[in-house]
Amino acid sequence: MKTNKILLGGIVAAVTFFFLGWLIYGMLLMDFMQSNSDQSMMKAEEDMVWWAMIVSNLASGFLLALLLYWTNTKSFADAVKVGGTIGLLMAFAVDLSFYSMSNMFFNFTPVIVDTIISAIMWSLAGIAAVWVMGLGKKA
Repeated sequence: MKTNKILLGGIVAAVTFFFLGWLIYGMLLMDFMQSNSDQSMMKAEEDMVWWAMIVSNLASGFLLALLLYWTNTKSFADAVKVGGTIGLLMAFAVDLSFYSMSNMFFNFTPVIVDTIISAIMWSLAGIAAVWVMGLGKKA
């Protein structure tokens, strides 16, 4: 049933987003992001609203799974194209919005870095979703 595929793909993509976000933003790029963006609006880790973080990842995961299903994605390469394109465009739109209307970013560099990282994350989550959805299998 296609609903089960979309649900499974969405959950796996959400878990992928969560762990990639933790690894990339929480560990690898933490110092870079702290030195290039205003941290005054960030919550301390102990004050984070975890249910909202989980729902955010699930929403992204289900969006990606739906897009992969609707575009009839059949291969990992196509998952990279669809996921990467959506991630790139969404991050660029949001980051440019923040850059234009806030003091969140100190310069344009984090806009570019976040856009590229988002494209990579959405590509990898797309690969994970296509894999568990079995969209690449022949009928």
